[in-house]
Amino acid sequence: MIALSLVGIGTGNPDHLTRQGEAALNAADLILIPRKRGDKADLAELRQALCAAVVTNPGTRVVAFDMPQRDSADPDYLGGVHRWHDAIAAVWHAHIAKHLPAGGRLALLVWGDPSLYDSTLRIADRLARRLPLRVSVVPGITALQALTAAHAIPLNELNAPVIITTGRRLREHGWPDGVDTLAVMLDGDCAFATLDPAGISIWWGAYLGMPGQLCIAGPLAEVGAQIIQQRAAARAAHGWIMDTYLLRRGG
Repeated sequence: MIALSLVGIGTGNPDHLTRQGEAALNAADLILIPRKRGDKADLAELRQALCAAVVTNPGTRVVAFDMPQRDSADPDYLGGVHRWHDAIAAVWHAHIAKHLPAGGRLALLVWGDPSLYDSTLRIADRLARRLPLRVSVVPGITALQALTAAHAIPLNELNAPVIITTGRRLREHGWPDGVDTLAVMLDGDCAFATLDPAGISIWWGAYLGMPGQLCIAGPLAEVGAQIIQQRAAARAAHGWIMDTYLLRRGG
């Protein structure tokens, strides 16, 4: 039996890790850290640094693994994502067989929170088809919490709904009907630029909670181009970017 703990780590800032999350990491026999290619290597280093800061159990091993890459050019988007998840589950299984052959406690660090636009739980479902698995989740700070805190704003207006969506859906389907506030995640191409900016305000943030946090807010017509320019410069400087934003009509 493998006891898998999925620990939400927010932005990777040790101060954002809950006591429950810290306890789960120290209870683990093995912590797996994904290592991506190229300039995203410092994402693994951030996870390594977090473990170094909070893991005091000498019996906890921290092991990095090479993360399979998704074919972003695959025209079958959902099919490509499913194949990518299959590949990640296979890598997890191989490392469990190597490092925990008799079973034990495994922990994985999840940016933000495992509940919101993250597929770690879906990959864990695939792993459960290969071996006996018990999954527990330690919630973390989501990107939306970090965004609204950075701008000191509420997520919703009085008695009003919010839709959480992706840049892909905003770009392909436009603004959803019946709602004035959108929280947009996983947007690699600044989908807000496809909207008529009249009457729309934006609150944008990148590297939220990190020392290099960036925040821009204002009428979309006035700050949209600035966000695009700042985002491109930050991505070129760091080799990667994590950002999200809130859009609101009428205010």
